[in-house]
Amino acid sequence: MTELLNQKYRDQLVTWIGKPSHFRLLYKISRDGCSTPTFHQKCDSQGATVTVLYNTNNTIYGGYLSQSWNSNNGPDPNKTKMAESSLLDKPWRKFPEFNAETANKLKEELVDYGPDSETGVTAANVLLIGQIGAGKSSFFNSVNSIFRGKITSKARSGSFEHSLTTVYRKYNVKDHNSGQTLKIRLCDTRGLEEDFTIDSQEISHILDGNVPDRYQFNPSAPFTTETFGFIRNPHLGDRIHCVAFVVDGSTIDVIPEKILKQMKAMQSRMNQRNIPQVVYLTKLDKVCPMVEEDAGHMFHSSAIREAVDKIADVMGLPRGFVLPIKNYESETILDQNIDILILKALKQTADFADDYMEEQVEKMAAENGQGRKEKE
Repeated sequence: MTELLNQKYRDQLVTWIGKPSHFRLLYKISRDGCSTPTFHQKCDSQGATVTVLYNTNNTIYGGYLSQSWNSNNGPDPNKTKMAESSLLDKPWRKFPEFNAETANKLKEELVDYGPDSETGVTAANVLLIGQIGAGKSSFFNSVNSIFRGKITSKARSGSFEHSLTTVYRKYNVKDHNSGQTLKIRLCDTRGLEEDFTIDSQEISHILDGNVPDRYQFNPSAPFTTETFGFIRNPHLGDRIHCVAFVVDGSTIDVIPEKILKQMKAMQSRMNQRNIPQVVYLTKLDKVCPMVEEDAGHMFHSSAIREAVDKIADVMGLPRGFVLPIKNYESETILDQNIDILILKALKQTADFADDYMEEQVEKMAAENGQGRKEKE
């Protein structure tokens, strides 16, 4: 099977299947011929199988069958999940051109960005939340790489059984060219796990700005008002101003129910505080091979559009709040199209954070005005 699947795709198939698997090439049309008898001769009674069909119009179909094939019965096309990927003539979402001008403009806008002076906030705080391995820390590393002008790895990242993030961090990003620090902080927290549920009150404390930078998470002792370092009177600048759920776009259909429940519980607390939310949809190169070749195909891919629609429904968010990106993972040099996707997502997140801060300033002004009236 090595002639078709490298380790990256084997790992992805194992994730989709949901259990350890060994792959062996049973049948290949270009080698064995397009023959039904030959197919059944080689594939019947072999156990679970994965089928991949490459079409001449640049589409790819695939299916997984958990039971053995036999000559009398095959998979029902109406019951077998199929994955299709094709490039559309027109983009399914309006997006800036993928060129150097767009990349430079977005970088300049983010370097020049800052919260309104009326808020008294020096930098917008964006909280990254996601399942382990979805790409939270990789997103920060990717943003940092863009503004450093080279691939960096400041935050620990990778695919491991348990979260590599054990400390709450408020990461600053410095632009190498101007020497300025961006007025957007990326706040990284523990990755979500099935066997480890993040304490809901702990999330509330993070949202409200009670948790200090570099706090060490302790699964056996959640953060409380009695924890050392608890910020008792947080200012608006200490709070979270926008939340980005980082979701692996290639595993939307198999997100564990326990993870979804955790995310929904968190959303409830965010909604109570009117904190805006977006989704950074990652690893889309595994969803569409054309995007793997060129990230500029992102908004022409029917498979990516389908993934965006799915996660929007799952999260209960407008489709425009789902931002398809690609983190730097296997790359060793920067790619302009990858940069543009990440920069545009970060700029939209900053805009949403501004909306939240503006609303909070208006709310505080109204409360202060009401207080003065009551005193009179």
